[in-house]
Amino acid sequence: MTKNFTVRLPDDVARDAEALARVEGKSVNETVRSALVEAVERRRADPEFKKRLRRIIDEDRELLERLAR
Repeated sequence: MTKNFTVRLPDDVARDAEALARVEGKSVNETVRSALVEAVERRRADPEFKKRLRRIIDEDRELLERLAR
């Protein structure tokens, strides 16, 4: 399954993405998708990010448990 997103980029970033895609022989869609996948993978490997993520999960768990009472 896929999900469509609309992303608004400054003109210069959009031009850079288009140029990068053209040089790599890819669509802009594939170039943006690859960049997001790489960004997620970097975050997953970042211990500081994981620490912040766990804190948010704990906060959300507490909130949801309160709402369930």
